[in-house]
Amino acid sequence: MVRALSLACLLCTLLGSTASGQTWAEKMFQERQHDFGDIARGAKAEWRFELTNLYTEDVHVAAVRSSCGCTSLRIEKDSLKTHETGAIVATINTDRFLGQKGATVTVTFDKPSFATVQLHTRAYIRSDVVFQPGSVQIGAVAQGTPVDSEVEVAYAGRPDWQVLEVVSGSPHLSATVKEMARAGGQVRYQLRVHLDGSAPAGYLQEHLVLRTNDRNRTEVPVLVEARVEPPIVISPASLFMGAVEPGQSVTKTIVLRGSAPFRVLSIGCNGGSFRFDMPAGESEAKMIHVIPVTFTGSQTGGRWEQTIHVETDLGSPVPDLPAYAIVQ
Repeated sequence: MVRALSLACLLCTLLGSTASGQTWAEKMFQERQHDFGDIARGAKAEWRFELTNLYTEDVHVAAVRSSCGCTSLRIEKDSLKTHETGAIVATINTDRFLGQKGATVTVTFDKPSFATVQLHTRAYIRSDVVFQPGSVQIGAVAQGTPVDSEVEVAYAGRPDWQVLEVVSGSPHLSATVKEMARAGGQVRYQLRVHLDGSAPAGYLQEHLVLRTNDRNRTEVPVLVEARVEPPIVISPASLFMGAVEPGQSVTKTIVLRGSAPFRVLSIGCNGGSFRFDMPAGESEAKMIHVIPVTFTGSQTGGRWEQTIHVETDLGSPVPDLPAYAIVQ
């Protein structure tokens, strides 16, 4: 009887682990489906399905696969420590497929336990609109620097087809469109995109929307990508000190990189569990500073969170660095 009860409990535990094994992985994703809408032929169309490790154990993405060749996949970061963020990047192959397309993306995890998550993409790839190049690639730009870029829009079909306006969902992006040629049902426009100097630091991925007089499909999105680089970059983006016992100390380093030589004036946080040891010479002006950070576990267990603030002589704010630790 006791053995039967033990087997039953074990079976329930295994079933519970399997059920929770699917949900723990799903909870990490901000969203699990994306509709690209109408896409021009040859346009760059990709979407980052972001996931964040919500747990103390490391998470590992073992594999990804797509149900359709119309969607290619890339794992942005396959191993995530607690609170780290990665992404499954889905790209629509607009150069090889046309019409309505959809794909189911299966993401397989093998750590901390086995689980699968399904993501879904959908798009309509137009054959009558072509971008050259396929997207607006601004590239790396120093924060505070405005920049312009151009894309050619070509259409073949109705002789009266027009781009009526360009709509931006970002306050830092604007665009103008100019008709360059029109003959025999073919139209060519020049799309000029402007990124202003107030764009915040970080990776920018936005869509401009061309609104046209097309009766059936009035809107065509254009992908705009840029990397706005601040005067000082701090890495890692978040600092996880690990799981420690009360009284135990662990040391890791943060790296500050500047676009010009700079001095570190101060570094600290509100809590007393983090210590910052400025090495000799760190008061000198240089482009890279490496600073050790030591965390000592208190007698009170649980999760510890602090925000590290850095001040330099450049005058520009340094992004705050979130720091975490688990006291067991």
